[in-house]
Amino acid sequence: MNRNQTPLCHVWLPSLVANTGGTQTYSNFFLEALGGIDSASHYVIHSKHDRTIPPCLTSLGSAQFYGAGGVPLALRTTAFAAQLWWGAWRQRPDLIITTHLNFAPVADQLKQQLGMPYWVVAHGVEAWNLSNPRLQRALGHADRILAVSHYTRDRLLQEQALDPARVVVLPNTVASDRFTPGPKPAHLLARYGLTTDQPIILTVARLSSGEQYKGYDKVLAALPQIRQRIPQVHYLVVGKGEDQARVQGLIKAHQLEDCVTLTGFIPDGELADHYRLCDVFAMPSKGEGFGIVYLEALACGKPTLGGNQDGAIDALCQGHLGVLVDPDDIDQLATALVEILRGTYPNPLLYQPELLREKMLATYGFARFQSTLASYL
Repeated sequence: MNRNQTPLCHVWLPSLVANTGGTQTYSNFFLEALGGIDSASHYVIHSKHDRTIPPCLTSLGSAQFYGAGGVPLALRTTAFAAQLWWGAWRQRPDLIITTHLNFAPVADQLKQQLGMPYWVVAHGVEAWNLSNPRLQRALGHADRILAVSHYTRDRLLQEQALDPARVVVLPNTVASDRFTPGPKPAHLLARYGLTTDQPIILTVARLSSGEQYKGYDKVLAALPQIRQRIPQVHYLVVGKGEDQARVQGLIKAHQLEDCVTLTGFIPDGELADHYRLCDVFAMPSKGEGFGIVYLEALACGKPTLGGNQDGAIDALCQGHLGVLVDPDDIDQLATALVEILRGTYPNPLLYQPELLREKMLATYGFARFQSTLASYL
């Protein structure tokens, strides 16, 4: 116990508002959940990329915030590591929690020298196939590892010499007040030149050369087959990134210019409406640790398709909440999407938006997330 007898917890994270992505979203929910679990503890938040106190910290009362976002990017990693070390050495927290594995080696050093316990959140690709000895040691010395899916937990146990009792699952959750069912928005139909009854496939993903595993290439490859059976189908890809030029080349190569729209950047305020616009959300990935986008689509009551080789297995509850396909089997992918769009896929839950949403929230709603975290604390 630290010297003032009030439990002190340091939380280290990449960002809360400075970037977008699954780790940022998870970190925000994590802090919100902490605020509802234990108001007696004091929290100190260290963010690598944020500059100022984010609004979400109101749930943590008098929490202290330190952001390194003002440090030039070339120096930021070193400066942030020094910030973490000095803050912990000075305040001697009772627990350190890092929501990204890359910060764990600093926590490991503090534990070895000062005896401070620490927890690590393991999301996906950053924790799979680890060969960096510092990261391996940091995982091995962690007092608890919070895996975002059973898939990630299983991979960690297969690949690293970890104590299974210290590796638990705290799945992602979703902003259920933001993502709700609704009709296709007229303004988006007009923006993209679509009609109300036109079948629409949607993917939400960064178009990054390092994230081609998300499967938008596979949907493009399946579209010629899908068009033969559903000529009016249209594919919307929401996201930006340096891979866009290559994707545009694929669209041209498959002669899909008239049935694919790359929307580019979409502000957060329009994201839910884009889910409402589609008839099926499809991301046949094979590298997702979990995939919050699946929950967002399900919260909007949309039939959802994922790959059967990664954390989508968790997000879609082994196929009970959606459709799992082999991402490398283009024929299987095309057939599944045609069946979903025609309303013939043999899972009636896909076509009951409110019930689909209800069942997803029973497993992955924020109340469940918070109660699971409370049980670990």
